[in-house]
Amino acid sequence: MLSKSQIQSITRLKQKKYRQQDGFFVVEGMKTIQELIESHFKLEALYTTTSFNGAKHSHYKDEILISEADLNRISFLTTPNKALAIFKIPYPKPLENKGLIVALDAVRDPGNLGTIIRLCDWFGVNHLVCSHETVDCFNPKVVQATMGSIARVTVSYVNLVDFLNEANLPVFGAFMDGETVYNKQLPTNAILLMGNEAHGISKTMEALVTEKISIPRFGHLQVTESLNVATATAILLSEFRRR
Repeated sequence: MLSKSQIQSITRLKQKKYRQQDGFFVVEGMKTIQELIESHFKLEALYTTTSFNGAKHSHYKDEILISEADLNRISFLTTPNKALAIFKIPYPKPLENKGLIVALDAVRDPGNLGTIIRLCDWFGVNHLVCSHETVDCFNPKVVQATMGSIARVTVSYVNLVDFLNEANLPVFGAFMDGETVYNKQLPTNAILLMGNEAHGISKTMEALVTEKISIPRFGHLQVTESLNVATATAILLSEFRRR
């Protein structure tokens, strides 16, 4: 049975300030945990109701078998998924200013960020650059939404103005009134900038955009206000890779 202090040390990681203070984050679900163990992430503790014995990785020897009741106490999910692990937050990796990079200007929704990380993984985007106003990538809801892709995409939090100024790459910003992406020449080395769910790309970042692009509407009534930021990112990344 887990002690009260153990439960508190785990559940406090739901808050960003404690993740930053302690240097750990929570991952739930056996599949995602396995993917992170097999990557560069360092496992700190593994709590499970079902033994990982028989797995080929030595990390599993440190598993802690707990009851379903204890898992319910420490889980951030409505329906816990057999296992919960604590991983060390890795040191930031250096950014390379080449290839296709996705940059996010104050994306706040954890589900959107998690999905965008998955999209970067799918389309072979190695670097996702976020403003400091963007939701924390180690937020439990973000990690859950990545379905393990957080192990394969480098997420960096930077002063986005400085990054865009110093990157020496064309910046393609997604705007409702931009030129249709279907008519644009899209380079291999570029930054795709996506904006906040409610307000889009800020005026400060807009000044640094070199190419404004949009996804045209084909609906007969033309009344849909906008696409979800993750959906728009998927379409635009598909166009960049298709070329």
